[in-house]
Amino acid sequence: MLSTNDFAPQGAPVALPGAGSQALYDFLQQYPRLMVLTGAGVSTECGIPDYRDTRGEWKRKPPVQHQAFMSSLATRQRYWARSLIGFRAIEEARPGPAHHALARLEALGHVTALVTQNVDGLHQRAGSRRVIDLHGRAEMVRCMGCGSQRMRYDLHAELAAINPSWLDLNAAVGPDGDADLDGLDFSTFRVLDCTRCGDGVLKPDVVFFGDNVPRARVDATFAALADADALLVVGSSLMVYSGYRFARQASRDGKPIACLNLGRTRADDLYALKVEAPVGSTLEQLVARL
Repeated sequence: MLSTNDFAPQGAPVALPGAGSQALYDFLQQYPRLMVLTGAGVSTECGIPDYRDTRGEWKRKPPVQHQAFMSSLATRQRYWARSLIGFRAIEEARPGPAHHALARLEALGHVTALVTQNVDGLHQRAGSRRVIDLHGRAEMVRCMGCGSQRMRYDLHAELAAINPSWLDLNAAVGPDGDADLDGLDFSTFRVLDCTRCGDGVLKPDVVFFGDNVPRARVDATFAALADADALLVVGSSLMVYSGYRFARQASRDGKPIACLNLGRTRADDLYALKVEAPVGSTLEQLVARL
């Protein structure tokens, strides 16, 4: 068993699943006020696939790029056609063990802020209240012209009504509501523009690759990190800079970082503690110890 003395910034990582919850418990005893940073690994148990394997490499083609979506009608046709099929995975998902355990940690006073790179809203549905949706929320759609918002399921209903033949398709779902419909001709898929301003491009209210996280969310996260005793990374490879920067800042500030994740991450050299074990069950065991 590790003692709290093992959590110096250059401490040896822990990779034994059986010791994971105890090691995290010891970490929490020394650093009781955590900022938690979560990624796709907390939602895979809920039926939402992730992007990367245990080596941090892409499992599939990288997701749509912001500039391509904004500049290309063909890209938008492909995106919305695939989304009409694949977004069901997010709509039907329910919070899993990791979400409930993190909500319980917050209720016990151990989570000062929960920053998530996910766009599925499952942390809030599990009861977490101090949530910063770093990359936005997938159930909302925003007009990139006038800024008006609407619920995504309303837009999907309209897209289904004008593209009825696409509803009969079945495909494997991908991350963030995507579906594997490669090889089809998307040129016949009809997309919709904003009805408020007349011609604005409708885009999910999330940060696509190649776009920037809104400054207010970044500032709020840095403020939350400054207020916490330590950082806990859960279910994220941190391969994307938008999340990695907070681990780097914590390291610069001398704040210890613990990580619970299966596989390699971009910040492996920064952790005081790393537990490679199933996320949901390990967090459940941690909460049971408190």
